[in-house]
Amino acid sequence: MGQFKQRLASIDVFRALTMLLMIFVNDLWTLKNIPLWLEHTQAAEDGMGLADTVFPAFLFIVGLSIPFAIGNRWSKGASQTNILSHILVRAFALLAMGFFHVNLENYNAAAFLPKTIWEILLTISFFLIWLDYPSTLSKQKKTLLQGAGIVLLVFLAIVFKGGENEHPVWLKPYWWGILGLIGWSYLITALIFQFSKGKLPVLIGAFVFFTLFNIAAKAGWLQVLQPIKPYIWITGDGALPSLTMAGIITAVLYSSLAEKGKYTTCFIVLLILGVVMLAGGFAIRPLAGISKIRATPSWVMICSGISILLFTALIWLVDRKNKQHLFAILKPAGTSTLTAYLLPYIFYPLVHIAGISLPVFLLTGSMGLVKSLLFALGIILLTGLLEKWRIRLKI
Repeated sequence: MGQFKQRLASIDVFRALTMLLMIFVNDLWTLKNIPLWLEHTQAAEDGMGLADTVFPAFLFIVGLSIPFAIGNRWSKGASQTNILSHILVRAFALLAMGFFHVNLENYNAAAFLPKTIWEILLTISFFLIWLDYPSTLSKQKKTLLQGAGIVLLVFLAIVFKGGENEHPVWLKPYWWGILGLIGWSYLITALIFQFSKGKLPVLIGAFVFFTLFNIAAKAGWLQVLQPIKPYIWITGDGALPSLTMAGIITAVLYSSLAEKGKYTTCFIVLLILGVVMLAGGFAIRPLAGISKIRATPSWVMICSGISILLFTALIWLVDRKNKQHLFAILKPAGTSTLTAYLLPYIFYPLVHIAGISLPVFLLTGSMGLVKSLLFALGIILLTGLLEKWRIRLKI
């Protein structure tokens, strides 16, 4: 499977653009009087805003990356056991971070530590544990720093208090958080890719299975399985691994055709696939509507179609026309993505502790949107600065 060993600049650019949007839409809560189409739609609504397309795009990109990450290891002669270990370690890291993050939503103000301090220390522990330590650092120092991160994480778990004062609760998975959901989707789909050896019919079969599972769940056909749902289930009723599997299939199609120099055929196939997914999404809309929160089949297919078409455009612009320099300012978000995602978890608490507040006009309407965009760019530039200092996470 040597055709999967080359890293694509278009995937890095797609990842960077998506992270820019993710930081931007995650900052919209600070604003008022902004267009509704930018925000998440409510669970009961049939529709989606810009914010509802960002997370699925990221799941799709995770899928795009899997064939090249595993293919690179195959090309280096890595054993199946070695690759399996790598997949499990990465998934565990994402699940652990998502598990702690989701509990921030339920933090009790009467806990031992103020929420802001707990959040900052949590992020520091993540950096200590999963930092991309330089090879020049001794193994002893690396172990000491990672051990300090683990001890800090355990301490934060011990002192955590959630829920209400009358009914306090400890750490719980809830919905696993964004990183946790990515972790589950990555685990499921990466294992399928590994053990199928990237065979396209198997990958398509897996996508069809997850899509049908999602449709069946929303149609109420799986009620008989309700008793086991709290214990064993497919994340997002199959919706989330569907999105990731769509990314894997797209990457395999592109790699297979590009290896033979059939770029025109590749573009035609991907364009048709994207349009078919969009059409299918709108066709199945009457089943449960379009909803990110409810992870409906229509939302999955529409977002898959959008992602396929955007990726196709980036293949042409970045890989074929070599225009990646147009996105140079965003490069750190594509190469140190997890770092960029976590930095706001330090920034927001620090701003709160410092008591800093912006004028109302910078939090309203168009000026507010400019503020949020500049904030997202600032986080990415800071990520780039940290990257130069070898401060970046790697799982």
